[in-house]
Amino acid sequence: MIVLMICTILLTKVSVGDACASSQFTESGQCCSLCPPGSEVELPCGKEDTKCKPCQKGSFSSSDDLEPCLPCARCMTGISQLASCSATQDTHCDCEEGFYLWRNGREGLCAPCSLCDRGKGVNSTCNPMSDTQCQDCLPGTFSEERSRTKACHTCAKCLQGEVEIRACQPNSDTLCMDKKLLILSRPSESDSASDGTRWPGLTEEGGAEGKGGASPATGTPNSTPQGEDGSSNIIIYVSVLAAVVLGLLLYVAYKCWTSCKQKKALSKARAAELGISPEGEKLHSDSGVFLDSHSLQDTQPTKGSKRDSKYDSRLYVNLPPHRREEVERLLQEGSGRGWRQLGTVLGYEPEQLDLFGRGEAPSRTLLSNWAQQEGSSLGVLCSALVRIERPDLVTVLNSPTQGASMV
Repeated sequence: MIVLMICTILLTKVSVGDACASSQFTESGQCCSLCPPGSEVELPCGKEDTKCKPCQKGSFSSSDDLEPCLPCARCMTGISQLASCSATQDTHCDCEEGFYLWRNGREGLCAPCSLCDRGKGVNSTCNPMSDTQCQDCLPGTFSEERSRTKACHTCAKCLQGEVEIRACQPNSDTLCMDKKLLILSRPSESDSASDGTRWPGLTEEGGAEGKGGASPATGTPNSTPQGEDGSSNIIIYVSVLAAVVLGLLLYVAYKCWTSCKQKKALSKARAAELGISPEGEKLHSDSGVFLDSHSLQDTQPTKGSKRDSKYDSRLYVNLPPHRREEVERLLQEGSGRGWRQLGTVLGYEPEQLDLFGRGEAPSRTLLSNWAQQEGSSLGVLCSALVRIERPDLVTVLNSPTQGASMV
């Protein structure tokens, strides 16, 4: 009797194993229940079914599972809270579009959404509560670009009259080319003998007209016409390519000459305004490079300055949008001393900087996040920029708000 009961339990587990969501069973063979959202396991499944209890205050559970409740996240300073934590939903922080709530323990940080690499497509798009979910492109699909919204595309098929040069790969589409392109076609001996219009020197009857004709006795065409025609095509292609390259070089030389001429004229004009001899603007008699003395005066601090940038209490977030965009662009383009070094000086951890680097504009993400913190003044930012040896950005921050710069 006991053996029969055990066999019945085993058969029940095998027959309903796939239908049991928890994949766990009681001693009597009953499928163990999952705890609903807002609850966690009080007594695990064993002799009896699972017993659940509500999540304690300050914790939540958003799905049916057997896992314990998670602690509610706390929005970082400078990030507003849209909805408080409940038993079934985590805290909803006000993350902008393109960002999601990244949990570091109980701290909630708005991190940039991840991009799916080439060869991978988006399985689940980024939302304020979760990051982008990517998956590898299956056979017959591909993805040629990094994206946070696009899934894998279906591979194209070559049309009739086209030849497949490269098969579809996870990171590139099928590559096709027209069969009639001369660069791929090479006439055979039978084609050259039957087609009287293909080679010069062959008559409509297939007879000889000089060197290109076929021998009346053997009917074998000479190889001289093919070689002459192929060589002439190659010469034409090389000549066209050389002309294009020469034209590009002449265009670049003309643009450089025009730009140099404009810079010289601008330098002389500014020197005349300041009462300085134009020769004083030339750095070296052989180099031909001129330095704008007006720009030098802008970059050097004046003796009578009323405000030291180190103690500037203006907030970075109050700068005009075009000024912030210029600072972010220069910080993004800096080699060796860019946004990552600035973030380290401002007190960010390497893990946070790695998260910023996963976005499309890490410098904007860094400064936007820093500007939301208390004490994010221009004086603090200028001091940090001086420490990473970026006086050009200090000049941009301290330049007048209104005015246009000429290049």
